[in-house]
Amino acid sequence: MNQTVSGFVILGFSSLGSLRHPIFVIFLFLYFLIITGNVTIALIIWAEPRLHTPMYIFAGMLSFLDICYTAVTIPQILVIFWIGRVYISFSGCLLQMYFFHSLGITENYLLTVMAYDRYIAICNPLRYSTLMTSGCCRHLVFACWLCGFMSPVTKLILVTLLPFCGSNEIRHLFCDLSPLLHLACADTYINVITDFVINSCIIILTTAFIALTYMKIIFTIITMNSAEGRKKAFSTCAAHITVVLIFFGSVTFMYVRPQKVYAPEYDQLVTINYTILTPLLNPAVYGLRNKEIKKAVKKYLQHRGTRFR
Repeated sequence: MNQTVSGFVILGFSSLGSLRHPIFVIFLFLYFLIITGNVTIALIIWAEPRLHTPMYIFAGMLSFLDICYTAVTIPQILVIFWIGRVYISFSGCLLQMYFFHSLGITENYLLTVMAYDRYIAICNPLRYSTLMTSGCCRHLVFACWLCGFMSPVTKLILVTLLPFCGSNEIRHLFCDLSPLLHLACADTYINVITDFVINSCIIILTTAFIALTYMKIIFTIITMNSAEGRKKAFSTCAAHITVVLIFFGSVTFMYVRPQKVYAPEYDQLVTINYTILTPLLNPAVYGLRNKEIKKAVKKYLQHRGTRFR
């Protein structure tokens, strides 16, 4: 690595001044809700045998992913809001960028697999138990993690080859590709094109697959004879559609654009959306709207209440 910069200073919202500490309290509370909500969903699905079905297994894995995803960035964001800045080593910065992208892409693939699960359940219900076996679920989850952690490797290698010999101040909330390329002391054209192509391919292909899947699902639901069946089918898809729209909308605004179009304030606001809002809403969408999970939570709370009497 041809860098002379040994580390970076991450400034975040450097102009907040005295507002940093009140915002720190708000973000700390939101992080507590994220961890509490996602841990609750994951543990309830793991502990309740009735929820050991593909739909809930994928939902539990989504909660686990959100826990890991937020742990990569939010603790550092809290430190920035408390003291105004944070120092991170060069290798630490690259690792943070890699894990952030890897976990985000893994979630992308997992949401795509969840769409496929709903497609089989609604469009091929008689074959669902034979197609979506426990072994198939494990293989699909493993494929999501493998593809997620392999996808950003090329971008990471290209960044390590760049020299960083000027300013080491990153005007962002954590180490991401855009601010790093902005600080590089060399032409980043190859990095920009590679990042744009990889992000576009992943997001466009998975979005197209989910869109086509739901077109088929909606057509199947419309042709159902039973009104109760249509209502039940729509309810099982509503939570997933909500999460997909929130996640893919935020990620598309952030990453499907040339990285030369760099606006620190815009990036920071969009970043807050998909690092805070999406993991915060996921447990609410899957927990508050799902009768089976609410029943399992109520059962657990009643059991705990009985033990402490």
